[in-house]
Amino acid sequence: MKAVFDDSKPIFLQIADMILEDILDGTLQEEEQIPSTTEISSFYQVNRATIQKGLAILVEAGYVYKQRGVGMFVATGANEKLQEQRKTEFDKMFIKPMIEEARRLELNKDDIWKLIMEGYDD
Repeated sequence: MKAVFDDSKPIFLQIADMILEDILDGTLQEEEQIPSTTEISSFYQVNRATIQKGLAILVEAGYVYKQRGVGMFVATGANEKLQEQRKTEFDKMFIKPMIEEARRLELNKDDIWKLIMEGYDD
């Protein structure tokens, strides 16, 4: 998890995002217990209620589940679900606008592919 917060969004959302990144990159595996609210709170010097609010978002979204008296765990399928969500966001934020601009510039699929491959090889 990264240790620096910024003012771009509330800390509880940044905590949730950090945990999601750890799920996505495999730092946290499915069915693995995540650090407790006390551990996260102590590490980042953030109020436990803030941590709990971030974790509640993950529970509600189905990425994490609570096991009463034991802790919180990464849900089975969380990585796959997160990848699908990110692919959808990627398409909406980058691919669709790129295609719209390519059409305005009268670029065909081959032109776009060539530009992507040239950029990818850099």
